This record gives sequence, C-alpha cells and structure tokens, in this order.
Amino acid sequence: MKPGVMALVVFTGATGLWLAPVALNPFLQLLAILSIALGSGAGAMLNMAYDRDIDRIMRRTMTRPIAAGRIHHEDAQAFGTMMAVASVGLMGLALNWVAAAWLGFAIFFYAVIYTMLLKRHTPQNIVIGGAAGAFPAVIGWAAATGSAFAVLPWLLFLIVFLWTPSHFWALALYRHEDYRKAQVPMLPVTHGEAYTKRAIFLYSLLLVASSFTPIILADAGLVYGVVAAALGVNYLLHARRVLGSCEPKDAMRLFGFSILYLFVLFAALVGDHLLLLFNAA
Repeated sequence: MKPGVMALVVFTGATGLWLAPVALNPFLQLLAILSIALGSGAGAMLNMAYDRDIDRIMRRTMTRPIAAGRIHHEDAQAFGTMMAVASVGLMGLALNWVAAAWLGFAIFFYAVIYTMLLKRHTPQNIVIGGAAGAFPAVIGWAAATGSAFAVLPWLLFLIVFLWTPSHFWALALYRHEDYRKAQVPMLPVTHGEAYTKRAIFLYSLLLVASSFTPIILADAGLVYGVVAAALGVNYLLHARRVLGSCEPKDAMRLFGFSILYLFVLFAALVGDHLLLLFNAA
C-alpha cells in the first residue's frame, strides 16, 4: 500500500480537515482520516498491479510484493477495488458524500488517469498526475464542511501540485537508468538531465512562491510565514545545487528534503491556525 506515500497523503488530508472552520468530534476525524488512508492504499495497490511489468525491471520497485510474485496481481486488483469502494462508502456514510465523491475521483485519477493513461505515454505524467496526490487536503476540508468551495483547501492543493514535479524529478534524476530500461518517459529520459534540472529549479521557484499564498489569501499568520520563508530558502538552495551539480546524490538530497519540507510546512500551517484560535479565545 506504499505506506510512505500514504503517510504524506494522510497528513495533508488531516491538514485540510484540521484547518476547516467546522470542528468535528475526534471519532469522526478518525473515520475521515481512515477513509483517506484506505483510499490511498487502494490506489497504490491498483497502481502496482497495473505496473507489475515495469516494476520488475526497476531496482527501486522490483522487490514490491506484486512485482516479486508474493501477491498475485488479480488478488491485488480485487482487494484494491474493494478498499476503494469501502473508503468511499465509509467517507460518505460517516461524513458526507461531497468528500466521498472527491475521494473516489482522487482514487480514479491516480489508478486510471495517471497510471494507465499518463505514466507510460508522456513526460508530463508527474505534472498532470500530481493532482492525484494534491486532492487529500480538499477531501479533508470537504469531510469537515460538506463543501469544497473555499480558498484555503485549493491553496493547499496548489502547493502539493507544484511540489510534486521537483520532488519526483529529483528521484527520477537519480534513477533515470531504471526508467530508461523500463521505457517509462520520465523527463530525464526524454529531455535529458540538464533540461530536467532546469525544470526542477523552475518548479521549485513556483512552489516557494505558492507557499506564501495562504498568508496573502487565507489569513495565515507570522509563525507560518517565518517557517515558509526558512523552508523556501533551503528548498531553493537544494534545487540550485542540483542545477549546477553532476553529483547524483545532490538530487537525492533534494528528494529527501522535499518530503521534510511538505510535512513541516503543513504542520506549521496547522500550528499557526491553532495559535490564532488560542489568541482569539
């Protein structure tokens, strides 16, 4: 179920839930987060069942249970489908059907639009497909409010959407021979390493700029602003190092920092929100 990816998905979903102007009781919050986790796991299983052929070729993925033959792909498809239905049903019955619909669409986007239609056919697979990982904050907000029509959750969506290319292309730079062997058109394979490094730096600039939109448009406070600035400077330093480096480990340093970046940035937004509520009380 890709627990590392799931942890990030769950945390961004929980951030949307906690920032919403409606306070759910802890049990309903738990059910909402569980629904998002189940949906993430379902999408991961369907993705790995479909990608079992290329996963067997790449060193990073060849030990995954389906690729390694420990789990049959038809069993994974069946279990993944059942989990997808269960996650959407639980969200709809326990919270509301608006959030359930967005959760269902996010699973479909990842399992079908990204995995089946984009990943093997365009170097923009990660750019477009990144929307799948950006939806959880919107889903969390909708779980609390019953609506996805608000500025803040879509600002969170924008941040994750712009974060995904530099995050994943950094990994693709380090593992580009794997993608070449598997004939997956990742940007380093189709356009070369120099082009990819420039694209990483451009998206890093866009990401850091987007991280300040909650301050401008959604009343985030000083704590978040200071953290966003410090993280943004570090992110750009990592991206700049990749841009001028021939050392593959610099790309992996950016990849590792990008994960920390998103966790800390969203945690700062939640902390800032709690501080504002405390001061208001």
